[in-house]
Amino acid sequence: MRALRILLIVVVILGGLFVLADRLAVGFAEDEAAGKLQANENLAAAPDVSIKGFPFLTQVASGTLDDVEVGIKDYEATTGTDSKTIRIDDLTANMKGVEFSGDYSSATAATATGTASITYAELLKTAKSEPTQVAPGVTASVIGLSDGGNGKIKVAVEATVLGNKLPEPVYVLSSVTTQGDTVKVHADNLPDFGGADIAENRARAITDFEQKIDGLPGGIQLDQVQAAKNGVEITVKGSNVRLAG
Repeated sequence: MRALRILLIVVVILGGLFVLADRLAVGFAEDEAAGKLQANENLAAAPDVSIKGFPFLTQVASGTLDDVEVGIKDYEATTGTDSKTIRIDDLTANMKGVEFSGDYSSATAATATGTASITYAELLKTAKSEPTQVAPGVTASVIGLSDGGNGKIKVAVEATVLGNKLPEPVYVLSSVTTQGDTVKVHADNLPDFGGADIAENRARAITDFEQKIDGLPGGIQLDQVQAAKNGVEITVKGSNVRLAG
């Protein structure tokens, strides 16, 4: 019995040492991956990298990590227009089947899915906020975006007719969709600019707008978008997503 007790104690100690070594190794790997991703994507701060699954060391031996989660608080995505960017908030991506080199200098995920958001204030920068003539004597501009409920965006349009600014903004409910790497906002119904007769194409030149987003990290791409309380929520996806290297 005494020998059995000693054996059990040894097993427990060895098991504890293995767990400790495993957690130290995964912490090191997460820090290395975060540093590489920060450098590759030119991030202001290191992202959160969490390697799932236990034990980690057996995954290392195989050269493939089952599940890696990456979180980036603020990401400045390129828009394809000069040097302009758009801020993506709380980007979280789940990477599956991550193959990596021995020194962690390169890592590529077989697939990735994730979520992020764009605030209405950030998306408003894309809309026509400067007064634009839509008919003789009539100018209009978008002055605000907000949640319209039921997955719609409420677009506030300020109009001036024959030199007189309308006392209240004109509100339009709009749908938001994606087409490739572009987010599109399209008015469900056209606004009434104080009874002025305005052609549809001129009205939509104000109410409808789009934003290209083509610089998401690792090559992930837009999937779907939906209007929410504080902004547009987006889902992303990708294959052969590069985390480092």
